[in-house]
Amino acid sequence: MRRLRWQILIVVVTLVVVAVLLVGQQPVGNVSLLPQPTTGGVYTEALVGSMGRLNPLLDWNNAADRDINRLLFSGLIRFDERGLPRPDLAESWGTSADGTIYNFTLRPNAVWHDGAPVTADDVIFTVELIKSNGSLLPQDVKDLWSQIEVRRLDDYNVKFTLPEPYAPFLDYVTFGVLPKHLLENVPADQLSTADFNLKPVGTGPYKFDHLLVEGGQIQGVVLVLNESYFLDKPFIPQLVFRYYPDSASAFDAYQQGEVLGVSQVTTDVLPQVLADPTLAVYTSRLPQVSLVLLNLNNASVPFLQDAKVRRALLMGINRSAIISRFMQGQAIIADGPILPGSWAYYDGIERIEYDPDAAASLLKSEGYLIPAAGGDVRAKDGISLTFTLLHPDDGFHTQIAQTIQANWGRIGVQVELQPVPYDRMVSDYLAPRNYQAALADLTVSRTPDPDPYPFWHQAEATGGQNYSQWDDRTASEYLEAARVQTDFAARTRLYHNFQVIFAKELPSLLLYYPVYTFAVDGQVQGVQVAPMYDTSDRLAFITDWFLVTRRSLEQTPEPPIAP
Repeated sequence: MRRLRWQILIVVVTLVVVAVLLVGQQPVGNVSLLPQPTTGGVYTEALVGSMGRLNPLLDWNNAADRDINRLLFSGLIRFDERGLPRPDLAESWGTSADGTIYNFTLRPNAVWHDGAPVTADDVIFTVELIKSNGSLLPQDVKDLWSQIEVRRLDDYNVKFTLPEPYAPFLDYVTFGVLPKHLLENVPADQLSTADFNLKPVGTGPYKFDHLLVEGGQIQGVVLVLNESYFLDKPFIPQLVFRYYPDSASAFDAYQQGEVLGVSQVTTDVLPQVLADPTLAVYTSRLPQVSLVLLNLNNASVPFLQDAKVRRALLMGINRSAIISRFMQGQAIIADGPILPGSWAYYDGIERIEYDPDAAASLLKSEGYLIPAAGGDVRAKDGISLTFTLLHPDDGFHTQIAQTIQANWGRIGVQVELQPVPYDRMVSDYLAPRNYQAALADLTVSRTPDPDPYPFWHQAEATGGQNYSQWDDRTASEYLEAARVQTDFAARTRLYHNFQVIFAKELPSLLLYYPVYTFAVDGQVQGVQVAPMYDTSDRLAFITDWFLVTRRSLEQTPEPPIAP
C-alpha cells in the first residue's frame, strides 16, 4: 500500500507539472518570420548623362552631377515631399518676428568624409563662393546672397540678416556646403578646374570612392557608405553609377544585366520598360507647368480680357487627349498655379473638364455668335474670336498647338499658329509683351517654396515674368502677404485664397504638369517616390532602399477562446 501511495503521488505531481507547463505555453498568437531590411548588396544604376564636376556649386546645368552630389553633400536644410523644410546639417533654426533674421545651429556630430568637423566657417566660406564668379549658379541667386549679411556667432551657429522679409529664403539654404579646409587655397576663379571636383569630400550619406575609367573616359562613379553620417545610415553599402547617353542605351544595359536601375525612362522606351516584368516603374510630378499664356493687355484681342471667354477657351481644350496622344500619359492635368503635392496646394479648387458643347454655349451667351451670312468663326460687335498662338518650333509643341487649334475651331474660335525658336520665345515675344497668346512651359525647378509671386503679381506685369499682365489687386495682396509671412499655416490660408481667385479668373490656361519616370529592378525594395522639385529628388529616400533582408520573429496575438 505504501508503494502504491508513492506511485499515486508521483503521478499526481507529474500531472500538476505538465498542467503548469501547458498553461505557461498556451499559444498567444501566430508566430511568423518577416523579412526585415539589413545592410548588404551593391546597387548599380544606369545614369543618363555624363559627368562634369562633382561640386554642388558647379552642377546647375548637369542633372547627372546633381544626382550624385545630392548623395555626397548636405545643405543646412532639406525639403520633404510636400516642400516643407527639414533639418539637415543644421539641427535647428529660428526666425525673428519680422522675418529678416535667420539663425541656424549646426549639428555638433556632423563631420566631413575625411573626419574634420563641420563648422560655421564652412557655411560662410561656401556663401562667399556662391557669390563669386567661380560658381555656376544663376545670377539672381548670386544677387540675392550679395544682399544678405552672413555672420559667425560661434563654431556651430551662423546668422543670416536679410534686407527685408522674404519667406522663400529657405529655398536658398539648401546649397551643398563645401569644406573650407580643403578649398580655401583655391582661387574662386579656378574652382571649376580644382582636383576636388574629381575627388569630392562632403558630408552626405555616401562618400566618394573612385571613378570608373575606360579608354581614358570617365564611365562611372563608385560611392560607399559614410559610416559617420549624422542621420540614419543607408542599408546599401555601395552605389555604382554608370553613364549612358540616353534612356534607350540605359535600358539596354539593364537588359544585359549590367545595372539594376535606369535613372530616366523617356517616352521612346516607355512601352518596352512597362512590358518588362522584372522592372518596377516609378513616376513623379515634375516642377513644371505647361500652359497657354494669354496677353490680357493687348488691345488687338480685347475679348481675352473677358473671364468667361477665357473659361470657354479652357473648356474647349481636350487636355486628356493631348497627354494621352503626345505624352503617352506622362503628365497630369493642371488645375492650379501651385504644384500638387505642395503644402500650399488647395485641393478644393474648381476643376474644369473638357466640354466643347458647354464652351460653345458659354460663348453664345456672351454674345459671340456664328455670322448668319455664313462662316464658322464667332463674332460680337464686329470683333471675331480670332488670334495668333505662338509656339516653340519643335515637333512636340507643334503637335500640341495644332491640337489646340483644332479643338478651338470646333467651338468657333479661329487660331493662326506661329512657330518661333524656343530660345527666342521669351526675349522676342514674352518679355516685350509682343504676343496675343503663347504655348509655353514655366519651370520652377529647385524651388520647393510655392511662391507664385513672380508669375502672377501685378507688380511683375511690367518688366517681370507676369507675361499675361494679369492685374488683380486682391490676388496680389494675398501674394504679398504670403511672401513676408513665416508661419506656414498663415501662408497656406493666403495661398488657398489666391488659388480660388485664379481658378475663377483664369488669367492663362493651364494644361498639364509633366512627370518624370525611372525604373528599378524588383529586387530593390523600399523604393518610394514623392513629387519632385528637382530630378535628383528621386533619390531623396535612398537611405530606405535595401537589397538584403533578414528574418525576424513576429507574434500576432489571437483573441481568447470563448468558454
